[in-house]
Amino acid sequence: MDQQLKSNLTSSRHWLRLVYMVLFAFALQVASLVMWALVVIQFLFALITGSDNVSLRSFGSSLSAFIYHALQFLTYNSEDKPYPFADWPEPKKMDAAVHVYSATEEVSKEDVSTKLKPNE
Repeated sequence: MDQQLKSNLTSSRHWLRLVYMVLFAFALQVASLVMWALVVIQFLFALITGSDNVSLRSFGSSLSAFIYHALQFLTYNSEDKPYPFADWPEPKKMDAAVHVYSATEEVSKEDVSTKLKPNE
């Protein structure tokens, strides 16, 4: 047991991962701030124009994927390092069946229930 502990403590693999973890923890904090700025900007955009900004939504999708990958690495659920050691995540493709209502469009309960029903 003592030999195993000594081997673990002197292994460069663990210490190198710690360096990466500190860097990704810092990147995660920056990404979190950017995400909150994006949330506020997207809300203001929707408030002023009546609908969201597609480009901001796309960037938000890829940023949230980066945050997910960074958290997976930090919690030892993945050995794959996120961006910049991998490609920047692609935004999720929007489902063509999804309809995004603008803030001024009224939605009835019938509209919602028919949109949520699976195709028969």
